[in-house]
Amino acid sequence: MRKYYLDNLRTLTVLLVVVYHVIYMFNAVTTAGVMGPIGGPLALDVVLYLLYPWFMVVLFLVSGICSRYYLACHTGKAYLRARTRKLLVPSTIGVLVFGGAQGYVNMLLSHVLDTLPDGVPKPVFYLILCLSGVGVLWTIQVLWVCSVVLLVVRNIERGRLADLGRGWGVPVLLALGTAVWLSAQVLNTPVVVVYRFGIYGFVFLLGYYVFAREEVTDRLSRAAIPLLGLAVALGALYTYIYYGSNYAVAPAVNSPLAIAYGWAACLAVLAGMKRWADRTSPIWQWLGRRSFGLYVFHYLPLSAAAYLLVNYTRLPAGAIYLLTAVAALLGGWGLYAVVSRVPVLRWCVLGIGKQRG
Repeated sequence: MRKYYLDNLRTLTVLLVVVYHVIYMFNAVTTAGVMGPIGGPLALDVVLYLLYPWFMVVLFLVSGICSRYYLACHTGKAYLRARTRKLLVPSTIGVLVFGGAQGYVNMLLSHVLDTLPDGVPKPVFYLILCLSGVGVLWTIQVLWVCSVVLLVVRNIERGRLADLGRGWGVPVLLALGTAVWLSAQVLNTPVVVVYRFGIYGFVFLLGYYVFAREEVTDRLSRAAIPLLGLAVALGALYTYIYYGSNYAVAPAVNSPLAIAYGWAACLAVLAGMKRWADRTSPIWQWLGRRSFGLYVFHYLPLSAAAYLLVNYTRLPAGAIYLLTAVAALLGGWGLYAVVSRVPVLRWCVLGIGKQRG
């Protein structure tokens, strides 16, 4: 049976990613590689603090759950082939095919082109553009690594973890936040801080071994309201304490409060979606079919629109925020509609084979 609440949660997360990136483009906290403040409502930066501790974590949690359902009726080899085509191909070959455009815009935003030495060979310059244009594809790179690790763990444990999570109640699931905090302290890359292999890999495995159990999510759904209350309280406290600090790096990103809030929010959102959004509609289906394409493509039109609007118009800040959001959505969906119809290109950039999907 289709788990509509997981589809909807994944779609909702992608839409939140778009909202996050629009605000991030003009934020006053971490301004490297973005436009930075444009005189708009800096209070919107609060949204960044409220989203960052959990919205990518819940995406890995959901991916782990979905991996359990997929592997229930597919072999490990089929799973690896599917994940490689859907995740590794777009984040490697796709970067070489499409990443140059995003890399060029990123260099405009960060003024790198102004300092690049003359005489750089064109192939080297293009490779630099591509590496600079990885952008949002870091997520699917990490997801592929998590998928490989899952297969290794399954081969080692050989069913001995089959009963993990059985009978665990909400207090135990909340207490897992301590283990999540420990995982957040390890396997973090020092320069490109988004590659947090420890926490993302751990919650991915939790999704597979614990939260794929219907009985676990049923218990969570019954506690949705108190979990949402806890998440709101912790989110308000976290934002109050850390507002003005760089929320994406240590010590803010992996502090006990950040992880406590992030984990509570993950449980609350999962519980709320299971309780109130385990259904579908034509709108949810339309958005869901295009959510991966929107994720892959939204940042290019978003960043290009932000650069052009700030540098070549005199529009007020509110209008720039709005138009940038519209460009991200329409541009992302539009690029997906085009690329998904070009046979070779859609395989390279989206991991889509002969059949569209």
